[in-house]
Amino acid sequence: MFFKAVRASLFDGALKQGQVDGLTAILDRWARMPEPADRRWLAYMLATAHHETGRTMQPVRETFATSDERAIAILEAQFRKGGLPSVSTPYWRRDGEGKSWLGRGLVQLTHRVNYAKMAQATGIDLLANPERAMELPVAVDILFAGMQSGAFTGKRLGDYFSLSRESWTGARRIINGRDRAELVASYGRQYLAALRLAAGAPPAVGRSAA
Repeated sequence: MFFKAVRASLFDGALKQGQVDGLTAILDRWARMPEPADRRWLAYMLATAHHETGRTMQPVRETFATSDERAIAILEAQFRKGGLPSVSTPYWRRDGEGKSWLGRGLVQLTHRVNYAKMAQATGIDLLANPERAMELPVAVDILFAGMQSGAFTGKRLGDYFSLSRESWTGARRIINGRDRAELVASYGRQYLAALRLAAGAPPAVGRSAA
């Protein structure tokens, strides 16, 4: 029922195998969460992955390049043209060990310090091999750990979805300020409706908080 619902509401009537695999990996990881768990958290994580991966639901590199070398070249060209005004340190350039800390995953994990945080949070040695963030199970663990703990930006799911609060647009601060906040919120509400439908609950998604 869940896949039928999201196929119609979020994937233009058709799901590719990679999308099914990505959705399944997130749902399976959620099933291991201790009870009770707030389905709004799951819905917003699904919405975040949907947006950040261009709805492929598979780990992607920054710029959606098919290789690290291509991503580095694209980022370098943009930087040299002044197209990345918020970037002061070109984190994608390979370090002395030949490693690039460009964005990877279901959520774009960038900079060595953030790879270190996620290595500690997940127990996966991302410092030895940052490319592991492109593995689906690893990317799912990073998604869950970062959004639940607040390791990405200092904001976490519990700050926006709790017994006393529901803020679908505010939750975008967990990842990227207010960038496309309304769009990601709309995805989240649709995912929640599908989750509720699959669980046999009424399709309503609660009050329409900001």
